[in-house]
Amino acid sequence: MGVTYNPFTLEGKTILVTGASSGIGKATALECAKMGAKLVITGRDEIRLNEVYNSLEGEGHIQIIADLSIDEDIQRLAKEVPVLNGCVNNAGYNIMSVIQFIKKDDLERIMNVNLAAPIILTQMLVKNKKMAKDSSIVFTSSISARGRNSVGNSMYSATKGGLSSFMKNAALELAAKRIRCNAVLPGMVETPLKEGKSNITEEQWEINRQLYPLKRFGKPEEIAFGIIYLLSDASAWVTGTELIIDGGMTR
Repeated sequence: MGVTYNPFTLEGKTILVTGASSGIGKATALECAKMGAKLVITGRDEIRLNEVYNSLEGEGHIQIIADLSIDEDIQRLAKEVPVLNGCVNNAGYNIMSVIQFIKKDDLERIMNVNLAAPIILTQMLVKNKKMAKDSSIVFTSSISARGRNSVGNSMYSATKGGLSSFMKNAALELAAKRIRCNAVLPGMVETPLKEGKSNITEEQWEINRQLYPLKRFGKPEEIAFGIIYLLSDASAWVTGTELIIDGGMTR
């Protein structure tokens, strides 16, 4: 029997996933391991991160506890990781607030985690020569970066719009180093980030769900599959692209 052809394989690749202790990050780590990658997973919740680590298929994985809102943790992470073939800047944070009640402390927190952290981590990985030639950096953005906004979500939308813009600049600048940069833009996904929006009733969620042509929210693994495509050699001629995965909401 011949070798199975799979252009999406991640065998032989070492992939860093931030925010890997839950949601899209967890699903991405688990699915990348199934595709043959060696994972470096990071998150700030040691117990949940360890649970993900113990669930990874294969061997040679690494876990590093880090809070990406802390500069020293970003620096330590960038130094401790091995040379990478892929990096998934996925860690995210949200605080819902209508504009008149925005607090500067909340704005700084969400900007630090969603925008500053992936920018600085990317900068440090490149500066420390931790991204191999022909490697891939994927950013988890959002359809809110493309104008799919909602009341109370202005801070989050602003950070994701900035992240998508940074990705496009990074794709241009890092092409000379043969490092590709792309982003996935999910719609609403069934993750703890959604569940944390306790001020929204189930009836309101159902109204929102019906706005999606496929009449449901996404699953974390469905976003992970898009990320795997962008990490794999199947996307070797893809850089500077926003991959929308939203059940038809953006059209």
